[in-house]
Amino acid sequence: MRILPWAAGLTAAALLASAVPAAAGFVSSHAGGPAAYAGQFPVVKTDKGQVRGQAKAMVTSFLGLPYAAPPTGGLRWRAPQPVARWQGVRDATTFGGSCVQGSGWDPGYEQPTLTEDCLYLNVYRPSDAKKKDLPVLVWNHGGGNVGGAGRDTNPDKFVTREDVVYVTINYRLGAMGWLDTPALERSDAGAGNFGLLDQQAALKWVQRNIGAFGGDAGNVTLAGQSAGASNTCAQLASPAARGLFDRAIMQSGGCSARTPDAARQSGEQFAAELGCAPGAGQPACLRGKSPADVLAAQTKVRQSGPVAGPAVLPVDPLVLLKAGTLTDLPVINGGTRDESQQSVFATYDYVGKPLTGAQLTALITAAYPAGAGRVAAAYPVSAYKSPTVTWGAISSDQRACRDQTLRDRLATTTKTWAYEFAERDGPPFTSIWRLGTDYPFGATHVNDLGYLWDYLGTALPFSSAQVDLSDQMISYWGAFARTGNPNVKFAPTWPRHTAQGDVLQFVAPSAQRATHARIDAEHNCALWNGISPAP
Repeated sequence: MRILPWAAGLTAAALLASAVPAAAGFVSSHAGGPAAYAGQFPVVKTDKGQVRGQAKAMVTSFLGLPYAAPPTGGLRWRAPQPVARWQGVRDATTFGGSCVQGSGWDPGYEQPTLTEDCLYLNVYRPSDAKKKDLPVLVWNHGGGNVGGAGRDTNPDKFVTREDVVYVTINYRLGAMGWLDTPALERSDAGAGNFGLLDQQAALKWVQRNIGAFGGDAGNVTLAGQSAGASNTCAQLASPAARGLFDRAIMQSGGCSARTPDAARQSGEQFAAELGCAPGAGQPACLRGKSPADVLAAQTKVRQSGPVAGPAVLPVDPLVLLKAGTLTDLPVINGGTRDESQQSVFATYDYVGKPLTGAQLTALITAAYPAGAGRVAAAYPVSAYKSPTVTWGAISSDQRACRDQTLRDRLATTTKTWAYEFAERDGPPFTSIWRLGTDYPFGATHVNDLGYLWDYLGTALPFSSAQVDLSDQMISYWGAFARTGNPNVKFAPTWPRHTAQGDVLQFVAPSAQRATHARIDAEHNCALWNGISPAP
């Protein structure tokens, strides 16, 4: 823990002596320190001690706040434990460590991350300390449950526009967050779902502390994208998460979980890679391995995603969704028009192995053996830039049609607003934009995030029309966080979704209402609804 040198000797009484009105939850930072710091480094009292953030012109941030004890040593592969209290004023002006993960193409992740001490969250709020009881949005980051961190998202433009308290969280990733073996289950009931338990610990922190930052603990939206959206769906299904949030936003994520048998089998294969045999000694063996060892084994036996069956997640969220019993909370659910182009590019062209026509044919045959001819006829290579792009279109459309069906089911039981991000002419998300490639990504996975908040340290170069679209999207998301209904004045009406109902399509400069039939036609759903993928 870092204690600011000019504040370390201050007593709580001295810090409180020059507080702003108590309802705002802020304490002036200048007592006993240089006058230049007055108001710039506000202090807030949490349930574990005081923290000092940093105020800027429009947004005040508190970074690297611990919500659970470091999951190191004997706490590795255990449910998150309470963090110890601290004395003095904790510096909250820099991010805490990101969780253990391999390297990737995102800026800041060029090298593996080996830090286990990573259970931190970040709080952002308007700098006007008089604003209180603000809606709270908790962001569940994406990254396939093997990468990413709360620090990836900069919500300043969203917080400034919508007057919300915005929280980003870290949670354990890969094997550290999702490993399950019978021996680990006997060691800790959270086995296989440590990442979900981390998210719940962060949500509990919000319930206890967010009022001190000006937020309303009774008005919390849990939102996520990709794996973060899938984890948000799992939280909707988890009995332990009930009452921790009031509505959900799921962007480009599904609702599913691993079976216990599959998770245990994979977990044992992973443990074998580390030389840890089944039995009572396995947890100690696993906890004795270095983060680098864990990552090396993970490259051979991937570990990611929740496990349905244990008490943390008794039933697969998809089963509940199909049965109409997943949730009664309001939900925004949607995705991007060309969802899979990003992952297809990363798999083939990015690594210098673009698909050939013959390889594309083999992929189609393997993935859709009962309908390969129909798929090939509907997606001729001549209609696309390359075989890789063709495969990206096939994968995107198949996913879009599946997601349409899931949204229809969700809408039968709870208030649901469905969307498709379809702005195809904008810059792709940061990591791809930096490559300068001419690959036609369209409106692919992650591209929608830059319209809501800045991602991976970069504000993308939007056109004026795209700025207008961004303003609309921010307004919709902000209204939903405030009231549970995304509709706002002076923007196209976003209809509540019904089975076979309309969807709001986001295309610059303005959102537009699209019929279910139109979305189905754009994605060849008549074809995909009649073809089953290979088991």
